[in-house]
Amino acid sequence: MQTNNGYNVYKNNSINFASKEQLLLMLLDGALKFSKIGRQAIIDKNIQKSSDNLIKTQNIYYELIASLDVKAGGQWAQNLTDVYSYIIKRLVEANIKKSVEIMDEIIPLIEDIKNLWEEANEVSKGNNRVGSL
Repeated sequence: MQTNNGYNVYKNNSINFASKEQLLLMLLDGALKFSKIGRQAIIDKNIQKSSDNLIKTQNIYYELIASLDVKAGGQWAQNLTDVYSYIIKRLVEANIKKSVEIMDEIIPLIEDIKNLWEEANEVSKGNNRVGSL
């Protein structure tokens, strides 16, 4: 029990003291993790686990949409909103149909978005080792 409390304190501190960029990357890591857990739960026929994890992934994308400033970001932010909305729509369909095929379609997209934001974060720090966006 002591180890779990220490981990929870560490986790809470990581979130409370994270920059906006770090929080975004944490959300994207969570989206990828939960989508993969949800996919596996569909395969395992664990209805509750698949539903819970696909909903967690949806909620992350709802939060990402809410955090976008479309006025400041213009067309780029609108396009990102459209991609996030598409992912949510497909997650809902995958959850209703318990479709591994839909998950196989969107997990690479979720990975691509995560990788894009990781690259953007590295570029914004001035890290030249990252490939071009």
